[in-house]
Order: sequence, then C-alpha cells, then structure tokens
Amino acid sequence: MSNFRKVFSYVKPYRKEFILNNIFTILTVIFNLLSVLMLFPLIDLLFADNSNIQQNEVTSIWDIKGFILYHLSNYLSQMDKYNLLLIICGLIFVTFTLKNLFSYLQTVYMSKVELGILKDIRFDLFRKYLELPLTFYTNERKGNLIARIINDTQILKDSFISVLNSLFRDPPTIIIFSVVLFLLNWKMTLLIFVLAPLSGFILSKIGNSIKRSSIKSQEKISDITSNLDEILGAIRIVKSFAMEKYEINKFQKENNKFSEIMLKIHKKRALGSPVSETIGVITIVIILYLFALQILSGSSDLTPGSFILYLAIFFQMIPSLKYFGQMFNSYKEGSAAADRIYELLEYKNEIVNESNPVNINTFNDSIEFKDASFSYTNEPVLSGINLRINKGEIVAIVGSSGAGKSTLIDLILRFYDLKNGNLLIDGKDIKKYEISSLRNIMGIVNQETILFNDTLRNNIAYGRNDTSLEEIINAAKNANAHSFISKLPEGYDTIIGDRGQKLSGGERQRISIARTLLKNPPILILDEATSSLDSESELLVQNAIKNLMQGRTSIVIAHRLSTIKMANKIIVLDKGKIVETGNHKELIELNGVYKKLYEIQFMSEEKK
Repeated sequence: MSNFRKVFSYVKPYRKEFILNNIFTILTVIFNLLSVLMLFPLIDLLFADNSNIQQNEVTSIWDIKGFILYHLSNYLSQMDKYNLLLIICGLIFVTFTLKNLFSYLQTVYMSKVELGILKDIRFDLFRKYLELPLTFYTNERKGNLIARIINDTQILKDSFISVLNSLFRDPPTIIIFSVVLFLLNWKMTLLIFVLAPLSGFILSKIGNSIKRSSIKSQEKISDITSNLDEILGAIRIVKSFAMEKYEINKFQKENNKFSEIMLKIHKKRALGSPVSETIGVITIVIILYLFALQILSGSSDLTPGSFILYLAIFFQMIPSLKYFGQMFNSYKEGSAAADRIYELLEYKNEIVNESNPVNINTFNDSIEFKDASFSYTNEPVLSGINLRINKGEIVAIVGSSGAGKSTLIDLILRFYDLKNGNLLIDGKDIKKYEISSLRNIMGIVNQETILFNDTLRNNIAYGRNDTSLEEIINAAKNANAHSFISKLPEGYDTIIGDRGQKLSGGERQRISIARTLLKNPPILILDEATSSLDSESELLVQNAIKNLMQGRTSIVIAHRLSTIKMANKIIVLDKGKIVETGNHKELIELNGVYKKLYEIQFMSEEKK
C-alpha cells in the first residue's frame, strides 16, 4: 500500500462531512448539466419553426435520443412561444442558482474535511516527535523535522484534497456528460474518447518528472529551514565573528537552488493544462468540421438546439477531463511528501513500555548496574559497568571528556536501553516500569539550561501545571531565585524570551533548580553548570544546589571540588569503564586516574 493511500484513513473522522460533500458534488454536476440542457429548447424555440422541431414517432426501444426528442418536440409545439420562453428562462435561473448553491455547500463541507486532515496529520507528527528516542535526534536536523510538519504536510494536504476532489467530482461529471453526448451522437463521442488516452499518457510522464523534482524541493526546503534554525540559534556567534556576509551568501546559494527546483516544478506542472486543452481544441475542431460537413450535405439529424447543446456539454466536460488528468500529477507530487511523512510516522521506537508495565511512585532501595554495556554504533561507550547507588547517597561521577558520564545518566533516565547486562531500580529491571512514572521520580538539572519562551511562573511549574503560586514562590526562594524575580516589572508573569535569553546564566540555572525543587523527586540527577558563571552567581547556584540535594538520592556529574568532597562515593570512568570507586581521600591515596584528574581539574580550585 503506497504511503499516499494511507492518508485516506484520515478521512474517517470526517466521514459525515465527506459524504455530504459528495452528495452536493453530485447535485452540482446534475444541475450543471440541467442548466446546459435548458439551452436546447431555448435555441430551437428561437431559431426553428414548430414544424421543423417535430420528430417522427419512435418505433425502436433502443432509440433513446429519438424517443426524448419526439416527446419533447411534440410538447413544445403545443405551447405558446412566449409562455414557453418565460418558463425556459425561469428554469435556467433555477438550475443555475441551485448549481451554485450546491457548489458552495460542497466547498464548505470539503473545507472541513481538508482542514481536519491537515490538523490531524500535523498532530500525529508532533506526537511522534515527542515519542521518538534520543538516538533519532542525534542523526536528524531540527530544520528537517520542522519542514516536514509545516511544508510537507501542506503539500500532502493540497495534493490529497486535489485527488479526493477530482475522484468524486470529475468521474461522475465525465460519465453523466458522456452518456448525454452518446445519446446525441455516439460516433462523434467515440472519437473524443479515442483521443483521451493520448492526453493521459503525456500527463503521466509529466507527473513522474514532477515527483522527482518534488522530492528534491522538499529536501532543499529542509536544508534551508535547518540553516535558518542553526543561524538564529547562534546569532551571537555569527555577529561576534562578523560572519553576517558569509551566512547571507550561504543562505542565498541554498535559496537560489530551491528557487531553481521550484521553477522546474512549476514549468512541468504548467504543462498539464496546455496539453489537456490542446488535445481538447483538436477534438473540438474535428467535431466542428465533421458536423459542418453533415449540415452542408444535409445529412445531419441534429436540430440547432441539439447541435449547440452538444458543443456546450462538451465544453463543460473539458475542465473535468483536464482536472482528472492533472490529478495524476497531484498524486505524484503528494506521494513524495507522503513518503517523507510516513518515514517518520512509521519509525520504530525502541524505547517503549512493555505490556502491562508497573507504575513506580517512590524510590525505596537502590539503582544497580550489573555487567552493563552500551554502544551507539559498533564502538562501545560503556562496558562491564557494575555499580550500586543506594537510597540517600550522593554519588559523584568523574572522568575525562568522552568517558561515558552523560551516557550513564541517560541510561538511568531510560533515554536509551542497555545493549547487554541489566539496570535495576528497587530490584526490578528498569524496562518493567512505565516510562512516564519512572521519569516522574527523577529530577534533572542539565549542564545546558533549557527554558521556554514563556512566563517564569510557567517555566518553574513545568510538569506541575496544577500547582499554586505559593508553592512556586517557595521553590524559587529555595533556589535563590525569588529575589531577582521580585525585581522584574511583571514578576513571575515575566516572559523570559527564547531559551530564557532575557536572563543571565546564573538566573537561568536557578530557575532550572526551582523547577526541579517544585517537582520534588526522590532521585536527583545533576550535571552542574557553574564553571562559566561569575563568582556571585556561582555562590548563589551552589547554595541552591545544596538545598536541592537535601534528603535526596543524588547522582552528580561533578565539575566542582565542593560537590566531590560532599559525595559519599565517587565513580571514576575512563574509556567507558569504571576504573576506581571510593571517597575523595581514598582515591587520592590510591594515586591513580582520579588523582591525575584532580590535579588537572580541581587542585587550582582548592588553592583559591
């Protein structure tokens, strides 16, 4: 099943609106035909005598056209022309009015369907983004993900609705109008359908080319979005290195490439209409020529009204033939977007709950690694890890860059799963626990502080939206944040900007600590980030960290000597293995890896 066809499942919630749309579409087609049929008696009334429009009685049951014309001509011949003119004009007005009414209702109900489909696809994509594991994001650019949820979904919606509209509008129009044309002159109508496959063949070739170009355009807009996201996120660096011109030129090159690809798509897309209309004009010229020959030779069995009617119906059918042919181009373009969207929607997430997972609400005993190993690719990041962290302990993790410290933390949060060995919490394998409940008993303060473009109040209460302002203020006080928040013009209702850029580094860090304090988790995971702070901010953050660690099991990636000396146990990682374990004094006396790290990283701090 192609990815494009899977989009039909999104119609289900809107089946009522979709059915009404199709009903009004059929009614629009019928009254469109009736409005054209009204021209038949009007033309004959104006340009023919009653004697000329009378027909011979029909003897064959298969002569449907003759039967209709016989009874219609006899009926018209018996009526007063002025009364008949009034009736026909009234019917023309009624049929056109009803056609436009049903066309409007069809558009309204189809709008509900198409906007609902777009909304649901974007929602499913966003939900999938939040479900995807961290391993996915290490290999994927944010700009690409943004482009898929904004650009690709729009392309898919436009294409899908174009196909949907055409499928339920154009075939009924073509079938109904063709039947009437066959009744009027079957030989001429047969000629029309001999030429139709030629148009379809040419349009299918154009559609395949459009799909290839569409894939390139969607990839290129992803590149542009990624570049834009990266530059705006690093705008301070760009300006400080005076790289504005370089980035402008870089963006211009990507933008020009995208424009060139889109121009090719527009050129190919624009071919559809001329091809269809050219073949249509060829057909009309042939029809006019053959009809004229019959009229000149006196062999035509059509009245002026039926001749004009034939041409009018054929002209009415041309747009449907054209749109039906272009539908295949829309399908090809939309299928490229569908492939990119379903690549994400069907991405297999390995970090999922097992069947009947256990909720964990408290932490009672220990966190334990048993012969644990992990790797992102083929190279091991952690191997042979045996570690027990008891309730109430402060455990510091130290090691050189790349030793596996952050990975060890991510495994406890179950951002990743072990490749080998076991990770137990309170004696039970971590995979047995429901993921949300597991993470709810843990609080994390990252080295890189992540805040949202929202109020301070909402940032502190993130994850605890039902909390009171009093609880938020208490958390802020314990994090040494209340004093600077109180000085802001709008206090806790101050919007702090993208990633909290309106605050200093130390202020952002204290807000992050207040957020964790409000969550009040039994297990604290702390990646200290005080090295880049000034002395006053560092002291405030350190005091906030001490408040945060009280009464909790704390696992700390240590950057400060004060934290190391506070720890009950220090874990020394080197090349993915635990090489030393003990307290500060024991490890110094051991004269191993820790002492070397201490002399490089911490001794200068101790001398201050």
